[in-house]
Amino acid sequence: MKREELADFLRNRRAALAPVGRTSRRTRGLRREDVAERAYISIDYYTRLEQRRGPRPSPEVVSALSQALELTTDERDHLYHLIGHHPPQQALEFDDVDPGLRRVLNALDGNPAMIISNLAHTLLQNRMCLALFGDLTRYTGLARSGYYRWFMMPEERGIYPADVHAAQSATFAASVRAAADLELDPAEAEHMIATLRARSPEFRELWENHEVRLCRQETTSLVHPAVGRVDFDCEVVFSHDRRQRMLVFTPRGGTDLRPLLTA
Repeated sequence: MKREELADFLRNRRAALAPVGRTSRRTRGLRREDVAERAYISIDYYTRLEQRRGPRPSPEVVSALSQALELTTDERDHLYHLIGHHPPQQALEFDDVDPGLRRVLNALDGNPAMIISNLAHTLLQNRMCLALFGDLTRYTGLARSGYYRWFMMPEERGIYPADVHAAQSATFAASVRAAADLELDPAEAEHMIATLRARSPEFRELWENHEVRLCRQETTSLVHPAVGRVDFDCEVVFSHDRRQRMLVFTPRGGTDLRPLLTA
């Protein structure tokens, strides 16, 4: 049970909820007693959790807290991991590229697509994606993670216009927290997080927001010498166990990406 992180997470999520029918309070969010009442637990018990004290909550209490704090699925799973329980419907891990995602990627031609792990290790790219990003499977060590490269390797941002950097950073930091919960062996994720917190002030600041979110549908923009700036919708398709996902980039406005293949 990670008491310090749990306390911070509970306080952060409680502060993010708008109280109903009380607008004169100076402090934002719900009161502790509001959360306790919603979760059908005592105020003293909930207070001790926020004060890094008390016994480990049962899975039933974790479920009640998740509902009381209106957590997303990713945030709920994160709460289970902080307390030391497996989230509902925890799936087994696969070492190879998910065969279903591989079949879909092989069927794509006109759109850049890649299959990545939850820690953003690139596992497979189609031709269009290779032309757009280059070979992202060539990295080793912590640099295998696109999240790590984003915060630690300035050249990683070169293909992205400056006006999308802030949003991309926030998305990646939230994704790191969610991805760490899905790893059966957390050692690599913990090492990467510790390194980023120690060496990237940007990541460290974003990490303190306690946002938890796996990318499911995003928008971004990229710049390539052959086609210029292209705004993309990025659809995300998960494997059934949520440990791998395929990113499919669809250009807005009908931009022709075929010049990428002849550049």
